[in-house]
Amino acid sequence: MTGPLVSIRDLSVTYRRDATSFSLRNIDLDIAPGERLAIIGESGSGKSTLALAVAGLLPPTAAVNGAILWSGQLQLPRGGRDIGFVFQDASASLDPVMAVGREIAEVAHTHLDQDWAQAERRALELLRRVKLPDPGTVLHAYPHQLSGGQRQRVAIAAAIAAGPRLLIADEATSALDTIVQAEIVALIRQLVAEDGMALLFVSHDIALAAELADRIAVFRRGEMVELGKANAVIQAPEHAYTKKLLDAHIGLDAEPMIAPVGHGHV
Repeated sequence: MTGPLVSIRDLSVTYRRDATSFSLRNIDLDIAPGERLAIIGESGSGKSTLALAVAGLLPPTAAVNGAILWSGQLQLPRGGRDIGFVFQDASASLDPVMAVGREIAEVAHTHLDQDWAQAERRALELLRRVKLPDPGTVLHAYPHQLSGGQRQRVAIAAAIAAGPRLLIADEATSALDTIVQAEIVALIRQLVAEDGMALLFVSHDIALAAELADRIAVFRRGEMVELGKANAVIQAPEHAYTKKLLDAHIGLDAEPMIAPVGHGHV
């Protein structure tokens, strides 16, 4: 039986500016190869801290206790190669003075040992995969010349350029309008399925999590208060906080919240 891709054991994180306040407290969580796991919770719940911890991107001010094991090894994975990371704001994560094709190609050049011609071909292929129109033109465009949704597609292309085994999307749709959100979620679902990647999807939106994830973990004030299959968490939540999150998202038409949809489709 294949073991977990990532094992998080008794993980606690505090920040030196306030060592008595835990951003994460005693988290135990596994991510299986190819699994789609959503972490949901309000701002300040610790979900983004968990994503940064898994990726080895916590700032120097973070004090970490516990362990994160990558494929059974007590070591952090190689950023960019083993893990691809998509941030909330592509405008901040993309280099404003570098053509987007060059930025994607740089990942392939660095982590796949491709020469620049190969890496540029890889970038063009990825721009097609993330369904950007006229990818040959986009290859030479700069971030400010693209829309918010287009920039996020570029950021996704860069995140998967080295063929990572885990893709982390940290609030990757929250800055987008509803229609573009749905398109990005469908794109992420397709890419993860095609490449066999595991997905850690961080969001405050339980509806998006239900649509995309196999399992949902609910975080509140640095603690994991519920974990289960997406259907079970949505249909029969056990924790009062999860019920409040569901209540906050149920509008006039609650049908989309009944069960995860779209698995295996685009």
